Amino acid sequence: MMSPPSAIPDVYYAIFGVYEPFLTVLGFIGALFDPKTTHDSQAPWPQGIAPSDPLPRATLVTIIQLGHVCGLVGVVNAFLLTAARRHLATQVILQEKIVRALLTPLLIGDFLHLYVTLWALGDQKWDFRKYVGIWELAGMSIAAMAG
Repeated sequence: MMSPPSAIPDVYYAIFGVYEPFLTVLGFIGALFDPKTTHDSQAPWPQGIAPSDPLPRATLVTIIQLGHVCGLVGVVNAFLLTAARRHLATQVILQEKIVRALLTPLLIGDFLHLYVTLWALGDQKWDFRKYVGIWELAGMSIAAMAG
């Protein structure tokens, strides 16, 4: 017996319902266990010298909370996409509308994230070897829109 149709192709589910949530949870774990490295890797520091240890408590809390929000968004993606596929399998149009309502603000957020990151990197944004991840994110975002 064939499974019911889904408005969420398997590749999109794998990316947005499994891969991205996994990465966001890993990001939260990284921020939780090593907030200093997470903090120091956000943008280049003047003369390449990061601030000394320890981070001020407000900075530490901010880094961990931002990591938590990122992880939470990933978990919400996983649960919402799984629920849409499972419980709305026979209502493809409704499934598509709900998934679009989830993915549209996330796409806007990806573009704003890219903009702020590139702004923060300044002239160093063209140092591809140092900031490969940013260009991977840009490529994945463009591929997701094209698909």
